[in-house]
Amino acid sequence: MPPTPAVDHLVVATTDLARGVPALAAQLGVPLAEGGRHAEFGTHNALLALGGSTYLELIAVDPDAPPPGRPRWFGLDTDAVRSRLADGPRLLHWVARPAVMPPGPDDHGERLRLRRGDLAWTVTVPADGSLPGDGSGLVPTLIAWDDAHPTDTLADAGVRLERLVLGGPRAPELRRRLADLGLAGCVTVADEPPVLRAELQTPHGPVVLDGG
Repeated sequence: MPPTPAVDHLVVATTDLARGVPALAAQLGVPLAEGGRHAEFGTHNALLALGGSTYLELIAVDPDAPPPGRPRWFGLDTDAVRSRLADGPRLLHWVARPAVMPPGPDDHGERLRLRRGDLAWTVTVPADGSLPGDGSGLVPTLIAWDDAHPTDTLADAGVRLERLVLGGPRAPELRRRLADLGLAGCVTVADEPPVLRAELQTPHGPVVLDGG
């Protein structure tokens, strides 16, 4: 049976995970769980369940990892992304589970097979490490998990993703693309100035993560 199309996870990035974890935890009012390391990309992360099989990933360059043999994903090596993260953790991107992983490569990127512990997955990553599509973070990275999923072992801190809002001048094109992937009902695509916004409900009230 093909997977149910969904927002798999939000990508919140920070320049330093040791500082970013307490900063984001304070913003959300809940602790984050320790994640792991991505040897292929020289990054590490912390995680937070968002209800069902959706979660938040706080990711950063791992200072203890050797330089990877390719550009880091999500544009983390670029001056443009570093500038966006200068004031602290920021919503950078989102990762989706499509109804069917389309053959590639295309502007989503190469299809890479990765594994960490019990987790194994296929994910799209552009060869130059950039955010897919036009680099705005609106076009999702695509992922397909084998069996285990990170949310299988994440504690429920009571945070839920209420709505993920995407918007920009190419909204009609984005709607068509998401519809082709079976993702049209998973996010809100708005005809407004460029926006990437996650609306969360936490035990302490609503919190908005803005990717602007």
